[in-house]
Amino acid sequence: MSKLLYIQGSPRGDRSSSIAVADAFVNTYKERHPDDDINVINLFQMNLPSFDGPALQAKYTILHGRQHSDAELTAWRAIEAVIGEFTSADKYVFAVPMWNFNIPYRLKQYIDVIVQPSYTFSFSPDEGYSGLVTNKPVFIAYARGGEYPAGSDFESFDLQTKYLELILGFIGFTDVRKVVVEPTLGESDSTDERLETAIKRAQTMAESF
Repeated sequence: MSKLLYIQGSPRGDRSSSIAVADAFVNTYKERHPDDDINVINLFQMNLPSFDGPALQAKYTILHGRQHSDAELTAWRAIEAVIGEFTSADKYVFAVPMWNFNIPYRLKQYIDVIVQPSYTFSFSPDEGYSGLVTNKPVFIAYARGGEYPAGSDFESFDLQTKYLELILGFIGFTDVRKVVVEPTLGESDSTDERLETAIKRAQTMAESF
């Protein structure tokens, strides 16, 4: 039995195109793997620990090889709990809308919590950085109001896919599968058609995930 972690990065619920595509993927996956454990978290409903004050100091305490204070240790235990939930999964699904050409701030906060030395990546002077979350597939459902196709004048505005896939690669992911639905703004008939096409692609991809 595998554990799948489904991370929703949108607060829009059933009005979210990224969640609609990711839901279709997960539902098809459930049909193929009925015994697997699926954990769904919405980052806008999750009580994410703040990465400031004692938590930030705790990170530097680790980097400098020192002992945590009581306040730092309490803050770091909350960070470790989120990291543990993430790294304990075998497979991952993300629903990610584009906000201001990038990812939503709650997803960035989540990334800042889980991307920690000795937990999700390592560093050595000889080998440099190495990701520690390895041999695990991830599916990402991206949605954006405009269009940013490769090779177009607007491609450079797409920091959404560039950043998320860079940071996932940094912590060890090499098997990254994705569906992009764009544009989600415009005439309802055409946007509905694009969404339906994206959903069908996601369902097909889920069959071999």
